[in-house]
Amino acid sequence: MTVSILSKPQSGAELAGFAAAISTGSNNSRRSLKGAMASGHESVLEHANYTFMITGVSRVLLAQLTRHRIASFTVQSQRYCPLNGDNDPIMPDSIRLKPSAREAYLQVVNGAMTAYRDLLQMGIPEEDARYCVPQAVTTSIVMTMNARELRHFFSLRCCNRAQWEIRELADAMLAKLKFEDPELFRDAGPGCVRGRCPEGSRSCGHPRGELS
Repeated sequence: MTVSILSKPQSGAELAGFAAAISTGSNNSRRSLKGAMASGHESVLEHANYTFMITGVSRVLLAQLTRHRIASFTVQSQRYCPLNGDNDPIMPDSIRLKPSAREAYLQVVNGAMTAYRDLLQMGIPEEDARYCVPQAVTTSIVMTMNARELRHFFSLRCCNRAQWEIRELADAMLAKLKFEDPELFRDAGPGCVRGRCPEGSRSCGHPRGELS
């Protein structure tokens, strides 16, 4: 998995602070932003948009990622882009570390990919041959989210209870944003980063602490 930022504001905090100051008639944008975030008035964060390039993630992750509706997605097409060595399937550690599970996994996945290539050789178009492709194959995604939605995304997907692959993605994105725009993302992450876990009886019992 690789994650990079393609586009971002020169300063998301300055942009959001400017909007907050306009709203309150203040001449101090930093104080206005701090007040807006402390009081939960985070609509000012929606003016700051960030575009990410994400590669080497599975279609399993993609299905979860696109549930976050306040975002824009462009995904490598399986209709126009034949699958090749750049789309090698992902094997979860739970399978990789158990020989019998690994063998069963490889048998099914390799068989499916062989069938895919055979179908193409038979003249079946990519858009139809892809029906036999497993969700484990990797893809590339361009995704844009605003700062408010990113904070919400991190609150859910950086949690220990999140599925491991999308948690790794969220952690990687948050690490980059904490470097690029620390004022907006310093306290971003699951609820346990800021205090008590919001999961109640479903809590994992292992707070993540401050994410870097």
